[in-house]
Amino acid sequence: MTATVFIDGEAGTTGLQISERLAGRRDLELLRLSEAERKDPAARRRALNAADVAILCLPDDAAREAAAMIDNPATRVIDASTAHRTAPGWVYGFPEYEPGFRETLRAATRIANPGCYAITAVALLHPLVKAGLLPADYPVSINGMSGYSGGGKALIAAFEDPAAPDHTQSAAYFYALTLQHKHLPEITLRAGLAHPPVFAPCVGRYRQGMVVQVPLALWALSGRPSAADLHAAYAAHYRGERFVTVAPLAEAAAMSRLDPEDLNGSNELRLYVFHNEAAGQAVVAGVLDNLGKGASGQAVQTLNLLLGVDEATELAATGQAA
Repeated sequence: MTATVFIDGEAGTTGLQISERLAGRRDLELLRLSEAERKDPAARRRALNAADVAILCLPDDAAREAAAMIDNPATRVIDASTAHRTAPGWVYGFPEYEPGFRETLRAATRIANPGCYAITAVALLHPLVKAGLLPADYPVSINGMSGYSGGGKALIAAFEDPAAPDHTQSAAYFYALTLQHKHLPEITLRAGLAHPPVFAPCVGRYRQGMVVQVPLALWALSGRPSAADLHAAYAAHYRGERFVTVAPLAEAAAMSRLDPEDLNGSNELRLYVFHNEAAGQAVVAGVLDNLGKGASGQAVQTLNLLLGVDEATELAATGQAA
């Protein structure tokens, strides 16, 4: 039986990526609206309620409005916005969040797709908190760099279109200097932290790709865990996963650079444990394509899960779990 899917906000960056990934699928039918109908609430309401799965690729307020339009109990929703990532009744759309979580997702009707920085930070922090290696009240700090596509059409234009009013020639710049980034509530809740982390994100002059780093003073942690302890926690948590992989400690130790563009075009999130054992220090890090596992790829992976097909359908993947 062919499933029907409606992408509300198909013209945006994430919506376009999802649409392109689904275009050749024979197991589903994409419901589409004309340009005029996209601005017609009645037409959108009909499409949202006619779909087996509605994918919301909208600004937060518009996503809340769209979700409120759905009164068909059979319509399942994947929201790619920030609007519902900490909302009661919405399941976090991260299949690898913990063992057995796929069953929770399969039973869900309202799913909040993770943010790109957030899915990486949560993938790094949640297993350590759960294993008791990182206290929930530890003063976590997070550094991250993303390609400019993470900011959507406006930021893409700012970097690529010389005629754009805010066109920039910056090689990179930090932002969210008020320490109030929109991903913080999501990271705090889903990682199991008692306090919001200090988060310093940066955007670089390249289109896509992301690296997120969490420095840890191992000597300050209860029990003084080693880098091997951190790695073992990750390896156990993500054992057998195709899309969240853990680099061997020896591989990380041999690296001289970490490139945020390494996994572009894939749906993989690769985790690393860098360390200086003598100093009692470690940096845990993750690399992913912010338009892949960090956005449209993760949405399609979750859609595949809901439809009961191979999660890798129309997704590129590299590597295997440690």
